[in-house]
Amino acid sequence: MSTINIEQHGISVSNILRNPSPGKCYEQALGNESGSAISSTGALIALSGHKTGRSPGDKRIVNHPDVYDDIWWGDVNLSLDEHEFEVSRQRAIDYLNSRDQLYVIDGFAGWDTRYRIKIRIICERGYHALFMRNMLIRPTEEELANFGEPDYVIYNAGAFPADPNLKDISSQTSVSLCLSRGEFVILGSEYAGEMKKGVFTIMHYIMPKQDVLSMHCSANEGPDGDVSIFFGLSGTGKTTLSADPARRLIGDDEHCWTDDGVFNIEGGCYAKVIDLSESAEPDIYRAIRFGSVLENVVFDENSREVDYTNSSITENTRCAYPIEFIDNAKIPCVAGTPKNIIFLTCDAFSVLPPVSKLNPAQAMYHFISGYTAKVAGTEMGITEPQATFSSCFGAPFLVWHPTRYAELLAERIRATNASVWLVNTGWSGGPYGVGERMSIAHTRAIIDAIHSGELENINTSEDPVFGVGIPVTCPGVPTEVLVPENTWEDKAAFKEMTAKLTDLFHSNFEKFADQANDEIKSAAPNVK
Repeated sequence: MSTINIEQHGISVSNILRNPSPGKCYEQALGNESGSAISSTGALIALSGHKTGRSPGDKRIVNHPDVYDDIWWGDVNLSLDEHEFEVSRQRAIDYLNSRDQLYVIDGFAGWDTRYRIKIRIICERGYHALFMRNMLIRPTEEELANFGEPDYVIYNAGAFPADPNLKDISSQTSVSLCLSRGEFVILGSEYAGEMKKGVFTIMHYIMPKQDVLSMHCSANEGPDGDVSIFFGLSGTGKTTLSADPARRLIGDDEHCWTDDGVFNIEGGCYAKVIDLSESAEPDIYRAIRFGSVLENVVFDENSREVDYTNSSITENTRCAYPIEFIDNAKIPCVAGTPKNIIFLTCDAFSVLPPVSKLNPAQAMYHFISGYTAKVAGTEMGITEPQATFSSCFGAPFLVWHPTRYAELLAERIRATNASVWLVNTGWSGGPYGVGERMSIAHTRAIIDAIHSGELENINTSEDPVFGVGIPVTCPGVPTEVLVPENTWEDKAAFKEMTAKLTDLFHSNFEKFADQANDEIKSAAPNVK
């Protein structure tokens, strides 16, 4: 740990802890932060306050002339006036200057040194300091000594509210990014994930400017060096299926794809732990030890054992830990060109096949669509399957128009001949309430067949509506399961459901049609 003067950022506090050790963060959090404790396995338990998740409706990007034409303005990227950003920034600085002690975490985003950027976190909580120490790539002592000025600064004054009287700020929470100044300001939320996703949003902007594809995905590498990347929204199996004891983990959430291969953006993992068990997810379970941060979990006051089934604080219980806490992690987190790209979807309508192969146009279309489905019980008020579309499988973090990321993906697919697969982990034999969830054994057999190369050489038949190639056989999967219609007893109901899902795809894609080329549009499903 070292001290640092940060008056250039408007901070005059003299007691600043720079890159403190995990033990020092523990001491500070336990002594100063309500609800902090040590779990039975040695992790730091912390509470994030009234915000237990991100606030996407409060995220703003400063409307600056230098970046205006780059941004995909709308529901994802809301505009913030420059003056209002300066007011919020000063509000955060004034609050931070009122503290007796602050933390500075200096680290990197991006394992490929050609593209990595320097990030500085300024915060007041030991919990936040340890969280970002885990999530950023940790500099060596020499790198820290020669760190210099950061590329981006995050001012985390989350305990202090934003000013809702400002025209572009709608509540007491404000998460504001100024790309032209390289600054990110957090007010009114102590949820640590805002910092992590702030860094990702920054990389999602600057990487495409360098013709590098930034991706919300996990990635792993086989024993022969073959790389797979997994895209998927919550509940599709992205974390479960990419955690393979036979393959090395490159990263669980954020990556970039250059001309030379892929690299992880982060230095750690931020895993959901609701209903976590050692038998189901042993790697994550074993990573929860000294140096990890457990967020918003319920524990026994005496034994300090965590009840991972208890969601009384939030369903969004999580743990942040350094990636080296995963036994089979690949460090440095850099690998070669992906051989397989896997889009995961949980289709509760039981229309999409369990596995299909996509051509480049179909890959762009499904990448832009980012489809999955929610089922009853996942959220209040949902009583039947509901389609969910999230562009590029991570719409809340996009900065450019989705077609920019899709074009970069298509360029790499064509240049590398990577295979693209759509894997449905949802329902078979009928929709939710009628059919059954895809067998996890069958899904794992599909992933294994993709990795072994067996599926690459099997003949395919064209899906009559989506046009994707369905393998006629797959090792470990009954042939009758591969074609969705064959698993339905009521064929007329299948056709009706297919038409319904097709309409949902078309309706969702209307907002991208003005910037999508004819090739992408031609890949839309078509009920003939």
